Amino acid sequence: MDRQAQIDFILDHYENPRHYGAVEDATVTQKGGNPGCGDIVTFYLRLGDDSRIEDISFEGEGCTISQAASSMVTEMFHGKTLEDVENTPADVILEMLGRELAATRLKCATLGLNTTKEAVRQARRQRQL
Repeated sequence: MDRQAQIDFILDHYENPRHYGAVEDATVTQKGGNPGCGDIVTFYLRLGDDSRIEDISFEGEGCTISQAASSMVTEMFHGKTLEDVENTPADVILEMLGRELAATRLKCATLGLNTTKEAVRQARRQRQL
């Protein structure tokens, strides 16, 4: 994907976030933030009996990179297992955003992924999974 296509992809996720808004019957809710930039996100996960993510969404405010990346994370993990989240390296989201565009905004780029991983840790503690 060339640079302009990457920018368009990021802007589309920022302007039209996927899975945005609270999941009312969420199993776990996790807040995350990036104080240096002012980014804030809240992720909602509803888990099935098989520890699969039946629903995932987010709410937040902040820079284009953090909000677009959070939208991408919801698409990546909808229907996936907790292990899928735990085993996903930050490089995956950096590749999706484009390393050149994300290089100076690593905390912004990984906020959604890191918050989702923390939600999984919380879910495991709650459910003893």
